[in-house]
Amino acid sequence: MALKKRERRVPAGGRLAREYPQLSLEQAIDFVISAKKSEGLRERPLKDYAKHYGYFVDWLREKYPDIQYVEDITTEIIRDHVAYMKFDKVRYSGHKFIPTENQPVGLSDTTVNIRLRTLKAIFNQMERDELIEINPVAKVRLLRQDVDLTNCLTDDEVKAILAQPNQRDFVGYRDYVAIALLLDSGCRVSEMLSLRISDIDFQTRFITLSGEVNKNRKPRMVPISAHVAKLLLQLIEENRQYFTTDRIFMFCFGDPVTASHFNKRLKYYGEKAGVAGKKMTAHVYRHTWARAMILNGADPFTVQKMGGWSDIRTMRRYIQMDTSDIRRSHDEYSPTSRFIKKRV
Repeated sequence: MALKKRERRVPAGGRLAREYPQLSLEQAIDFVISAKKSEGLRERPLKDYAKHYGYFVDWLREKYPDIQYVEDITTEIIRDHVAYMKFDKVRYSGHKFIPTENQPVGLSDTTVNIRLRTLKAIFNQMERDELIEINPVAKVRLLRQDVDLTNCLTDDEVKAILAQPNQRDFVGYRDYVAIALLLDSGCRVSEMLSLRISDIDFQTRFITLSGEVNKNRKPRMVPISAHVAKLLLQLIEENRQYFTTDRIFMFCFGDPVTASHFNKRLKYYGEKAGVAGKKMTAHVYRHTWARAMILNGADPFTVQKMGGWSDIRTMRRYIQMDTSDIRRSHDEYSPTSRFIKKRV
């Protein structure tokens, strides 16, 4: 593809400055996705790159119709887009199934930061490849977010949720086993749904997750309890009666269960159990697993290894203690309990 060159600027010293290609908005994302593919980025983030950049370009066409080239995008424009997402964007606008009349205005801080991170990755790639002279996102920071203390389920909520699936039904039993596995292993939903029979050693009770399915591409082994291993064996035997595939979590008509469908099932069970004010996604179960492991006395570095976090600081964000946890830990481990005699 032939690219139009911009006119070279001559600085005060008289030497010619570096030439940068004049990229259209469409050419820019094509170059970035091509570069990311060559670096081995997976299909899912590549789709997010195209989708989030598309949201930005659609807004740009409406708000700044004169901008034709990526070099014309400034830091002020990026910040204007962030403000639009936070305060003016109508949620689910244009969705074919969700009416937008009564939808709230403004995306959540988490969603804004996700899209902003994508834009940062795109423009940073163009800067590294010397496709742009000035990076417009370099000085734009992510939104500050409050720490969410409601991203874990309590013991009572977990018991109520586990009571909802109808275990006499194939779909209900499949969902029950999946929820139990999430709470027992801390697997990511993509890792769990991609499991095959050969990935599980039922003698040693270890799941082997290859680098192909892991987020950080590092293989790891995850232990499971004897109870969950028994549940998985029963589900496998059920699958063998109807399917020829070695996948474990299947739709009733034979296709692998998708993450979006499974999260909808989790939301359905959460509503049936009366759990309010909390997100019902597989990621919340991963938070619940990490917090429960620490509260039950597991070594943090062991939890980090089982959860597949490369940095223990990342794991710490998953473990948010509420006041009751802090009170119980203080009463049990306070130094004064060793020196002050308790009164009866």
